[in-house]
Amino acid sequence: MRCGRGRVAALLLAGLVASVPARASEYRNSPVPVGLGSSADDAKRIIRSCIEAAANAHSLPPTVLVILLRVEGGRLGRVSDNTNATVDIGPMQVNEIWLRKLAARWGASIPDTFLALRDNFCANLEGGAWILRQGLDEARGDFWQGVGYYHSHAPEHKANYLRKVLQQALRLEAQAGRTVPAAVAATPVAQAPAAPPPAAAITLAAKD
Repeated sequence: MRCGRGRVAALLLAGLVASVPARASEYRNSPVPVGLGSSADDAKRIIRSCIEAAANAHSLPPTVLVILLRVEGGRLGRVSDNTNATVDIGPMQVNEIWLRKLAARWGASIPDTFLALRDNFCANLEGGAWILRQGLDEARGDFWQGVGYYHSHAPEHKANYLRKVLQQALRLEAQAGRTVPAAVAATPVAQAPAAPPPAAAITLAAKD
């Protein structure tokens, strides 16, 4: 997406400010940049490169990120209200409870982290992929359990989410003419990846 060098520098250099409120409601109405590039081809290229980069950084099958993007149904600029008084942010609908951890991981302030998740496709994918990786590691190799943890640890909510994931996987299978679930299940998900440089993924698709 379009992102000026000033915004990127702020994300890379800003320290975590403990006094800043962690509630997204404090800054959710900031102006939203528009677009993922100057053309549809640019958008496709950026989306593809961001998905591949996030998948490689966290030892994930790219197909799983595509499936979760479809299940979550988010988009750039979207902030969705939840019944528990939290919000979900951007394409991967990253819940605001992760803001402090992602801000610390990226070495950014909480408001800049929120804006990156909301407005920068690569940052949102990196954040979502990192959260998914935490769930997979917690599940100790149980792939679908880890995918369910991306949404919830509550058994009922997790089961409902996995049904949606399966539906999207079967749709992709039908579209691609290949067995997506088998390809996903064959991936060595228990391997812990090397940590990427802080905030590196945020700049992958940055353009003036």
